[in-house]
Amino acid sequence: MDASKQFKNLGLSKEILSNLESLGYLEMTPIQEQGLPFVLGNRDFIGQANTGSGKTAAFGLGILAKLDVANPRPQALVLCPTRELAEQVCAEIRRLARFTNNIKVLTLAGGTEERHKIKSLKQGAHIIVGTPGRIKRLLEKKSFSVSNVKILVLDEADRLLEMGFLDDINDIAAFTPINRQTLLFSATFPHGIKTLSASIQEDAAQVTIDSQHQQNSIKQVFFDVTAESDKFDALLLILGHFKPESSIIFCNSRVICSKVTQMLKRRKIDALEIHSDLEQPDRTLVLTKFANKSCSILVATDLASRGLDIKDVGAVVNYDLPSDHELYIHRIGRTGRAGKVGLALSLFAGKEKAILDSIAEYLKITPQLMELRALNKKKPFVSQSSMSTIYISGGRKDNIRPGDILGALTGDAGLLGKDVGKIQILEVNSYVAIASAHVDQAIERLTTGKIKGRKFRVGRA
Repeated sequence: MDASKQFKNLGLSKEILSNLESLGYLEMTPIQEQGLPFVLGNRDFIGQANTGSGKTAAFGLGILAKLDVANPRPQALVLCPTRELAEQVCAEIRRLARFTNNIKVLTLAGGTEERHKIKSLKQGAHIIVGTPGRIKRLLEKKSFSVSNVKILVLDEADRLLEMGFLDDINDIAAFTPINRQTLLFSATFPHGIKTLSASIQEDAAQVTIDSQHQQNSIKQVFFDVTAESDKFDALLLILGHFKPESSIIFCNSRVICSKVTQMLKRRKIDALEIHSDLEQPDRTLVLTKFANKSCSILVATDLASRGLDIKDVGAVVNYDLPSDHELYIHRIGRTGRAGKVGLALSLFAGKEKAILDSIAEYLKITPQLMELRALNKKKPFVSQSSMSTIYISGGRKDNIRPGDILGALTGDAGLLGKDVGKIQILEVNSYVAIASAHVDQAIERLTTGKIKGRKFRVGRA
């Protein structure tokens, strides 16, 4: 272990360091190593690094180190481009804050009833994470105050600008104290970022982590497909040969995304699709099932290539090559995270050869080409998930914690701990991954039993 990359060099409290060790955070990533000294030193900061580089911990630790737990008013405000990212950033900050039970982190984003959020705000929150539209609306309604905010964070700032949030960001910043610290994190650095920084930051330090740093952790393989119509058969060959435990298949349009998903399902292959046409609750459920291993294949448009903290993806498959090399980098950045070796498998046909050449030139690589006929064709690809997801009609508003659900499942419901997977607590409901062989047993016992002395609706998600 490189001593210079250890968190103990930052002067963090023993409680924070102990929690980091329990989470398996043994060494700082490059953005943490170079950025945290500025963040902890109260300097305005711009960090440019790819998705999955550890940016959340870079600003999350800075927030937690400066928090006055005795003050229940918001002291940090984190703006995210989407509800999904806001939920995931919130969950990561809660993990980092496990060293004390008294830190409250609240998500303010679309998709849940506003009255629930207003009620939670009245009970106090140390850290607010949310989307600009919802946060601005609640500030204008005077539902909460940010007069005590010490740190304002813009996560995925380039995406915030792409989605037209510039005016909202400036309006929100105007509500906060002028002497706050402002942190800006971005995967790319378009001209608009400089303009934004000039309007809300002062003498910001800047750290750029070269996108090339991830090349050694991701094996990239390209397959020349004769015609567009041959891509699906090629996809099955690739999945059958490499057998990833989980994979995201990227398509360039919603139509292709839906088509590929339906063809996989007709082959009895567990697959879910995600794109911008899905309603917010459906998108949340799809991502939950993929994250908790109830589904091993996610077919996605580029909605899922940015800002979604999907961990442990065995392989990324580019069914279509993206025309933008930055999008290619964001897509393959879903795999090979946290020191693991990832796999990026890309199909190209006809005119896409020019796109491949552009990507190779930008990344300064010689593409590794593999013949489809060289792949193992002996067995057809099969993927059936060993886990299933159930929902429970209770969440954070009911003060339910993961331990409450686990206790009910392993107690009265009679399941073993190994039969219970990831537990996700949302504002008004919860999702739990259960070994498929025991899902009916879990639903029956929870339906007739209680969680924290209360009855809740339970069913398959």
